[in-house]
Amino acid sequence: MAKRMIKGIDVENSSGNIFADLGLPNAGKLKIKSGLVIEITKAIRRLGLTQQAAAKRMGITQAKVSDMMRGDFTNLSERKLMDCLNRLGYDIEIKVKPAAQSIGHLTLAV
Repeated sequence: MAKRMIKGIDVENSSGNIFADLGLPNAGKLKIKSGLVIEITKAIRRLGLTQQAAAKRMGITQAKVSDMMRGDFTNLSERKLMDCLNRLGYDIEIKVKPAAQSIGHLTLAV
């Protein structure tokens, strides 16, 4: 990543994945899961649902909705998050194609 100095402060450009920039394990999965959680949060707000109503609709507990909306989504799998989005009225499309490089990557496009 490129570094530069702005007003005496070292600034480093992001790789596009804050979790990788922070050196966290499973950064790719965390990026995907965080993107799904952002969309779930937007959907809950757009639909005007309480946490209890959202929990019932998504098939999870209100406590898990509360955790998710506070940024703690470690207790939910990617599959469960996708199921939650489906239950909130979203379609999910997974597209598989040959990678440009020898190892592919996951991308969430919303």
